[in-house]
Amino acid sequence: MTTNYALVLTLNYFFEIVNWLILIRVVLSLLRMENMSNPISRFVITVTEPILDPFRRLQFKSSIGRSMMIDFSPILAMLVIQYIIRPIIINIVSLI
Repeated sequence: MTTNYALVLTLNYFFEIVNWLILIRVVLSLLRMENMSNPISRFVITVTEPILDPFRRLQFKSSIGRSMMIDFSPILAMLVIQYIIRPIIINIVSLI
């Protein structure tokens, strides 16, 4: 196994874990279990908040996002990670 392949595989696993953590955060939010007293919930919030915060700010800056009652930042984050960031990073690593 080459170093590039191992790095690409590791990055794929990393992005997959990030996507799952965002999905878990959405489920916790829907179940109203998003509190900082639970260690699992605290971990998920702590890990995903730096990822979701820029998307949330971007959503609420737009005129459409301000009037919405639903937070679409998890969906936006997952789409950007899956279709923009992940392919770019994997292609850069493949070129090395």
